[in-house]
Amino acid sequence: MATYVIVGAGLAGAKAAQTLREEGFDGEIVLIGAETERPYERPPLSKSYLQGKSEREKIFVHTPEWYADNNVDLRLGMRVTRIEPDHHLIRLRDGSRLPYDKLLVATGAVPRRLPGPGYYLRTVEDSEALRAHFAADARVLVIGASWIGLETAAAAVEAGCSVTVVEPEPTALNRALGPELGELFARLHAGKGVDLRFGTAAAEITETGVRLSSGERLAADLVVVGIGAAPEVGLARDAGLEVGQGIRTDAALRTSHPDVYAAGDVAEFFHPRYERHLRVEHWANALHGGPAAARSMLGQEVSYDRLPYFYTDQYDLGMEFSGDIEGYEEIVYRGDPESMEFIVYWLRGGRVIAGMNVNVWDVVDDIQELITSGVIVNQTELSKG
Repeated sequence: MATYVIVGAGLAGAKAAQTLREEGFDGEIVLIGAETERPYERPPLSKSYLQGKSEREKIFVHTPEWYADNNVDLRLGMRVTRIEPDHHLIRLRDGSRLPYDKLLVATGAVPRRLPGPGYYLRTVEDSEALRAHFAADARVLVIGASWIGLETAAAAVEAGCSVTVVEPEPTALNRALGPELGELFARLHAGKGVDLRFGTAAAEITETGVRLSSGERLAADLVVVGIGAAPEVGLARDAGLEVGQGIRTDAALRTSHPDVYAAGDVAEFFHPRYERHLRVEHWANALHGGPAAARSMLGQEVSYDRLPYFYTDQYDLGMEFSGDIEGYEEIVYRGDPESMEFIVYWLRGGRVIAGMNVNVWDVVDDIQELITSGVIVNQTELSKG
């Protein structure tokens, strides 16, 4: 009987195990996680769960009984120390060895860190710790106007904290959305009283706050660092697998070793549509990438070509984004951006390459179809709908 091992018990790993069973795999499935919590989804950690608006039980991918009911050997609080692809086995911290026929690496990513006593938001424990510190009138300083940074800032504001955001880029989300839409999010937070410090970096985190690169010191009761995440590629690199910005895979999510696969935040997969490798850290990639890897492990024909997708909720703004803005040449709006109810399209060569709907719902499929069609659009018609 074949044994399939999944290293990484996050959303991608859990959905891969689920898909293996749904597709009829009757061999042994071992799902190994370094955390002590069973697999859970991370978006609520910086959104509804951080705000105290959702129950803890709602973040988990499956019920506690699901793993036993589906004969999935879930091993939590356990770290893999080595992968040996040529011998088809992994080594665990307790000294044991586990052979496999096929292996999926879904180890995710870890927050990029700064020296000093800052808080980070990656695990459910991190979210709970932050929420406990969001007391009324607390001074919260967020380093990084990233998605995590801005969602944390919004949660802190709604908890009654005074909030400052420090970001070396000229505006919020500059790399993710470009300056035009990044500025919209900056105005959103400024309108809620957030003190935005763009064009400056945090040089030092201290017990009493932050010293900026300009030399200015900002006092804070709590410093939260949200400057991005780095893929957990150490095991793969040590195993001799090809690693770039993440674990390199083909479009079938197969690594440089034919019996080892990668999915989720850690994977840098070849995207057939973009004809280049992408690493996508967002929830949807784990949700769909895990199942795609599972089908590939089963020998099915897989070409993982889903458009990058992510969403955010900040204050009374909700949005969904599809595509990739790299190389965009112009922007077309449908609706008034100042109204915070609109759709925006990024174009290159007259074609839509990305789209974002802000407080407009049930249009994602239409936006993604427009992107994948590759048609040259009439901008006037595009702006009117």
